[in-house]
This record gives sequence, structure tokens and C-alpha cells, in this order.
Amino acid sequence: MRKLALVIAASLLFVAACSGATSAPTAQSRGGEAGAPAPGAVDSVSGFNGNAASAPDKGIPTVVVSGDRNLILTAKIDMRSKDPWATSDRAQAIASGLGGDVLNLSQSGNADTRSASLTIRVPSSRFGEALQALKSLDGEIQTSGVSAQDVTDQFIDLQARLTAKQAEEQRYIAILNRANTIDEILKVDSSLGNVRTQVEQLTAQINSIKQRTDFSTISMSISTLSALPGDTTSKVWDPAKTVGRALAALGAMLQVFADVMIWLIVFGWLPLIALALVIFATRMRRPAAPTAPTA
Repeated sequence: MRKLALVIAASLLFVAACSGATSAPTAQSRGGEAGAPAPGAVDSVSGFNGNAASAPDKGIPTVVVSGDRNLILTAKIDMRSKDPWATSDRAQAIASGLGGDVLNLSQSGNADTRSASLTIRVPSSRFGEALQALKSLDGEIQTSGVSAQDVTDQFIDLQARLTAKQAEEQRYIAILNRANTIDEILKVDSSLGNVRTQVEQLTAQINSIKQRTDFSTISMSISTLSALPGDTTSKVWDPAKTVGRALAALGAMLQVFADVMIWLIVFGWLPLIALALVIFATRMRRPAAPTAPTA
């Protein structure tokens, strides 16, 4: 009996040890998952990606839109491109493809010094996607910035005030239905008109904020990107420019030739005088020829 009890106790201890060993890693893994921050954590105020360092960097920060906050997102991008007009056209196509539109567009300059500025509007849910698409445009980003204005509290306050005013409007309507005299009707109608005006104003403010939070604005300024020295990939042969450079080179050569002639005229006689002095000194040192004896 003692041996049977020992066997049963050993079996129970073995089962308990196995169950503890299997449950410990599970609890540890669950604890690790619960304690680890979610990838791409969102700041509820700014809406910026908390892991922006891992995002591809071309001058524009990666942005993640927070779904539980009312944010007004705006971005400003200054970039240079070989053809600013074509780049602005592609930016318009990006906005249109994402369900947005163009608020304003300005293109100026000539073939060598073109510039463009535009403001596009895209759905806030696709704001980050729009920035990524703008990153892929041909050009060099100079400066960029993204800002987010949190209007959640203001939006909630306006909705609460609108609900209260709508309830007050219903009460005035009920009182108006029970009014018996003209004086009562006029007073209630005047108060009802004031309440309805406030309801319309609050509704307009809510719609304005909702429109600004549903759509985000991106402003772009694009200037001409100068070609690098020795870069001939985008150069086109222009005979007029070649003639101009040749005439400029010819003028420079004639100027150098004229300078040389002036220097020769001014200082050219000095070597001649030195040469004359050398010849004179040589003749003075030469011994006289001996005379022949007379018979």
C-alpha cells in the first residue's frame, strides 16, 4: 500500500510539473503581447506615427490618422523638379485618384524657370496615402511639414448645444400648438424663430468642422531643379545657344589678342634696345684686324 501511495503521489507531482511548464510560456507570451505597444501607435492629438523613424524618408513624415479623434490635417511641401508644371499636373492626378480635388493652381515662368503652386484636398482617411504618392514624384523635396489640429472637444460641445437647442425648439412648437391668443402666438413664434436661427448656426459650424476633418489639405510649391554639372540627359541641342557660345568665345579670343598687342606695343621696344646694346658691346670688344706691311 505504501508503494502504491508513493506511485500515485509521484504521478500527481509529474502531471502538475508538466502543466506548470506548459502554462508558463503561454502566460509569458500573453504578457508580452499585452505589454508591447501596437505597431504604428497613434498620438491622439497630432495623429503622427509613433514609429516614424522606420518609415522611408524623403522629407515628408509618415502620418497615421486616428479614427477616434476629430483632426484637421494639413501639410505643406516645398520641392524642386525639372518640370514643375508636369509635376503639378501629376499631383492633381493623385488628388483626383484618391477622391479629392484641387482648390487652387498657379503655373508661371518659361521653359527654364518654371514654377507652380497648388492646394489639393484629399479624404482624411487617405491622407497618409496621398503623402506617400507625393513622395514618389520626380523631384527634390526642400522643406515639408504636417500639422494636426484636434477639434474633438469643440465638435462634441457643438453637438451637445445643437441637441439642447433642438429639444428647446420642440418645446416651443408644443407651446405654440397650445397657444390661444394672438399675443401668446407672437411671443412663442418670436422665441421659436431665435431658437431656429441658433440651430441653423450650430448646424453650419458642425458641418464646417466635419468637412475640414473629413478632408485634409496639402499645399505644394514647386520650383525648377537646375541640372547638375555634366548632366546632359535632359539637354536638347539648340543652334541659337551654340552660336551665342561661339560668338562669346570669339569675343574672348579677340580680347586676349588685343591685350597681347597692347602689351607688345608698350613694352616691345625694351628687348630691341637690349639687343642693340649687346650688339654694340660685342663690336667694341672685337679686336681690330692687323694691317698688311708695306714693301
